[in-house]
Amino acid sequence: MNTDACYTIKTRLAYHYLKENDKYHEYLRYLQQEISRDELYNLLPPQLISSVINEAISDDTIDSIFVSIDSALKRQRRKRVDFIVGGPPCQAFSMLNRHNANIAEDERCLLYLQYGKFLKKYKPMGFVFENVLGLLSSKKNHFENIKSHFKGLGYKVHYVILNAADYGAMQNRQRVIIFGWRKTNDRGCPVVQKIDNHWTCEDLFSDLPQINAGESSSRYSAAPTDYLREFELRSDDDVLTLHVARPLNTIDAEKYRLAVKMWIDEGKRIKNSDFPDEIRTINNTTSFLDRFKVVDLSGKCHTVVAHIAKDGHYYIYPSTQTIRSISVREAARIQSFPDNFFFEGSRSAMFKQIGNAVPPLMAYAIARAISNLL
Repeated sequence: MNTDACYTIKTRLAYHYLKENDKYHEYLRYLQQEISRDELYNLLPPQLISSVINEAISDDTIDSIFVSIDSALKRQRRKRVDFIVGGPPCQAFSMLNRHNANIAEDERCLLYLQYGKFLKKYKPMGFVFENVLGLLSSKKNHFENIKSHFKGLGYKVHYVILNAADYGAMQNRQRVIIFGWRKTNDRGCPVVQKIDNHWTCEDLFSDLPQINAGESSSRYSAAPTDYLREFELRSDDDVLTLHVARPLNTIDAEKYRLAVKMWIDEGKRIKNSDFPDEIRTINNTTSFLDRFKVVDLSGKCHTVVAHIAKDGHYYIYPSTQTIRSISVREAARIQSFPDNFFFEGSRSAMFKQIGNAVPPLMAYAIARAISNLL
């Protein structure tokens, strides 16, 4: 339903198509702003661009969406859908939303019913469904309802709790992954193999140039680190894009400075009650105190969420030399997006897409686990 996200997917399709057809230089020209987005898309087969459906999924739109999917399958000469991968919006189940008394009535809690319509129509051998931990303990027994609904559609359901840091991402991000198999061909719960992730955010950021709040840079300051090479987040021919930081007002800059100093000097997270009265803009000093948080350069980052689109207070860059929140590219790297992945839209739209995403390295580990069962 999000137009900017659809453009991002189309641009990623352009990346793959041009790379596979020995025209990668055209993609690099786009990243360097030598050609427009329309000129980039004109290099692709029209059916590739039209395969991205920019619609909200609802009772009113689902039939037309099915028509579009059926047309795409016909063009590709495919007779069936083997797997469906997705995840209805998770904000309604988020722990951050628990204070909302109306969460049980949030229509997003029922989007799994729309997901089920795709299972009912296309009858894939299996599916993957991603959501936040809050789903397991949400009001109104949503998780049990989801399992019961999928069972009624003919699927055996399994689930695991995964942490993105166990699969190479530089982020502690736990999510519930639901696997479904047709009852007649239940393959069980895939074993998603963990790796020894001993790297830190220092390995993630050290090749990016220092920028101040409101600034940007399009040149790397060093060669890729071993981490970036091993997990294919950066190659020698990549172009640095989206390394742009939010501007910062004087009061927030002082808050960031104090937060960074406390983190570096004492290893402690600053609380709202720690700020001097003259810069404390929120009077609440007894709850929701950790609104300002510094990224741990010597370890893994805390979970990146879509709220980063509204402000960067929860993702402060860990340096006294440059007082700012993390850049779009730094956020994307924390989520394990490679540098050749370009996000479309405004800066806020980019941050929102990044916060809503499943980390690619974790998604890859899940796909590999499913492949092993097949």
